[in-house]
Amino acid sequence: MDSNHQSNYKLSKTEKKFLRKQIKASHTLLRHEGIETVLYATQSLVVANGGLGNGVSRNQLLPLLEKCGLVDALLMPPNKPYSFVRYKTTEESQKAYFALNGKEIEDDLGQKIILYLNFVEKVEWNELGLQTLPPGLMVVEEIISSEDEKMLLKSINWAENTDNRNVQKSLKHRRVKHFGYEFHYENNNVDRGKPLPGGLPYICDSILEKWLKEGYIKQKPDQLTINQYEPGHGIPAHIDTHSAFEDEIISLSLGAEIVMDFKHPDGVTVPVMLPRRSLLVMTGESRYLWTHGITPRKFDTVQASKSRKSGTITSDVGDLTLSKRGIRTSFTFRKVRQTPCNCNYPLVCDSQRKETPPSFPESDKEASQLEQEYVHRVYEEIAGHFSSTRHTPWPHIVEFLKALPSGSIVADVGCGNGKYLGINKELYMIGCDCSQNLVDICRERQFQAFVCDALAVPIRSESCDACISIAVIHHFATVERRVTALQELVRLLRPGGKALIYVWAMEQEYNKRKSKYLRGNRISQGMKGALSSNTSVQGLFVEQMSDVDSQDLACSVPSNDDLQEKGCNSRKVGNSKLPIHTNRTSFHSQDLLVPWHLKGNPAKDKPVQPFGPDGSHDPGPVFHRYYHVFCKGELEAACQTLSNVSILQNYYDQGNWCVILQKV
Repeated sequence: MDSNHQSNYKLSKTEKKFLRKQIKASHTLLRHEGIETVLYATQSLVVANGGLGNGVSRNQLLPLLEKCGLVDALLMPPNKPYSFVRYKTTEESQKAYFALNGKEIEDDLGQKIILYLNFVEKVEWNELGLQTLPPGLMVVEEIISSEDEKMLLKSINWAENTDNRNVQKSLKHRRVKHFGYEFHYENNNVDRGKPLPGGLPYICDSILEKWLKEGYIKQKPDQLTINQYEPGHGIPAHIDTHSAFEDEIISLSLGAEIVMDFKHPDGVTVPVMLPRRSLLVMTGESRYLWTHGITPRKFDTVQASKSRKSGTITSDVGDLTLSKRGIRTSFTFRKVRQTPCNCNYPLVCDSQRKETPPSFPESDKEASQLEQEYVHRVYEEIAGHFSSTRHTPWPHIVEFLKALPSGSIVADVGCGNGKYLGINKELYMIGCDCSQNLVDICRERQFQAFVCDALAVPIRSESCDACISIAVIHHFATVERRVTALQELVRLLRPGGKALIYVWAMEQEYNKRKSKYLRGNRISQGMKGALSSNTSVQGLFVEQMSDVDSQDLACSVPSNDDLQEKGCNSRKVGNSKLPIHTNRTSFHSQDLLVPWHLKGNPAKDKPVQPFGPDGSHDPGPVFHRYYHVFCKGELEAACQTLSNVSILQNYYDQGNWCVILQKV
C-alpha cells in the first residue's frame, strides 16, 4: 500500500474493533506477564488465546502455524492462555501474522475463541527447574495387568446395595463406595467402633498380598474407598487426617490417567502424573505435610512425548500439550489408626497440636484481646514473609485508584506492605497499619505510612477524597467493631468522597475461573456499568491473583437485625472454640482461625527459602490469624446501617465481597 493510499484508507468498524482487541491483548501481556510486543516484524510471535491455559493443545495449534512456514519452536507455558512461536524466517512469521490474526478456532472443548498475534523481539521463559517427587512419595507403573484392571472395574456394582457390606454414596461430583470402615467427609475421619461387616472385597486380597510380598506396601489396609470420577471433576486439596489413618496411604488408578497436584505449605507445587494401572504410595512427609488434590478440569497439561510416564510434569514449554481426561476409578486403601499419631510434624498433626483455639468473644474487651493475639501479634511475626507474597496489585483496585482525579488525597487504612500506595503517581496517598514491621517496609519503599488502629485513625475528619480498605474489616471479631471500622472510613471522607472495601467471602469459588483470555470476568451488573470501556485490565486473564493468600486457600450470626435479614443462614458459635481452617479448602464457619506457615528468615523483606539447610522441606512455625468471612449481602447490609452513605457498587472479586460507597 503506497503512502497516498494509506493516508486515505479508513478502517471499517470490524477492523477497528479487532485492532482495539489486539492492542488490548498486547497491553494485557505486558501488564500481567511482562511480555513486551513490538510493532515491527520479527521471527517470533506471541499468540494470545492460543495456550494450554484456555484449552488449546499443541496438536491443535502446531498444524495451524505450520501452514504459514517452517516452525523453529512452539513454546506453550503451563496454565497460560498464550504461547510463543518462532519461525525460521521473518517472512514466514509475517505470513502467520496476517493469516492467523483474528482467526476463529475451536478449543478442545468445542468453544470458539479468537487468536490475536503480536510480534516479540525475544522469547524468554523462566523454567521451573528440575522438580522431584515429594519425599516419601512413590509411583509404581503397571502395578496390575489389563486383565486385572477389567476384573476390578467389573467387580464394582454401582447398583443399590443389598448385602450391607459397604456404604455407597453419590457425592456432588462422583460416586463413592466405602469398605471396612465408612469415611465421613464431614470430619475427614472414621468411626473406629463401627467397622462395616465383611471387611474389604475378596477380590483385593490376592492383590494386596502380592504388593506386601514385593515390598511396595508394608502393612495390609483395612479400609477402602472407591471413587469414580467423570471428566472435569476432581477432589479438593487435602491431607488425610493424621489421627484417622496410619502412615501408609495407597491409591490405585484405573480406567484413565490423571495429574495429581502435591503442594507443600511453603507454596511449592509438584504436578504428578498417575498413569492408568499405576499405584501411588504416600508415606512420611508426602503423606503428613503435603496436600494432594485433583483440579476439576477436562484436560491435563502433560508431556507431549509419546512415551508418557509417571513422575513430575516438567516445565519444558517445548514439550507440553493437553490430554483429555477419561472416566477414572480410584481404589484408595488405608489402615485405620488405633493409637494417636506421633509423626514428625507436630505443628500440623491433629493428635499432637497443643494449641487450643480461643472462644468466640462475648464482649468488646474479649474481641480486642482476640484481635491483639490472633491478628496484631501474628502480622508482626510474619510481616517479612507476608510482604513477599503481596506484590501483584488487583486490577479492580487499580481501576478505582486510577479513576480518581489528579491531586486527590487517599488513605489506605490497613495498607500492609504498601503495594497500592504507589499505583497512581498523581494521587497523594498515605497508609496506616497496625503492624510496625509492615509500616517499616512501606517506609523503606519511600511511602508515607504510620502505625494506628483502624477503629481510630488519627486523620482529620472529611479530609480525604477517597479511602481504600483491602482485606482488613474481616479481622474485627464482632459485628459492632466491623461497623465501627466502616464508620471510621466514612468519617475520613469529604462529602462526595468514595471508599473501596474488600473482605474475604464465605462463598469461595474455587476452580471456577473459566473465563477466556479476552472474555472478561463474570461480575455483577453494577460493576459492569462502572468499569471503563477502554480498560486493559478488566479480567482478561484466567489466573488473576487473589488477596486470599496462596497459603489460605481452603456462620456466626450478626446481632444486627439488618445483617441477619441480608446475611446468611449461619450457625452460632456461642461459647464454643473457634475452628481452625484447613488451607485451600472451602470455609465451613464464618469465624475461624486461618493458619500461616512461616517460611525463611522472619526479618522483613528477606527472600523466602522453601528448603531447610539440610535440603529437606522445613515446615517452619505456624501462626493463626482470626477471620470473620462474609456471606453474600453481609458487607452491603453493614454499609446500609451507616448514615450519609450511598452504595455505588457491590460485587464479588475472586474470593472477596467488595463495596464502593460514597459519602453524601
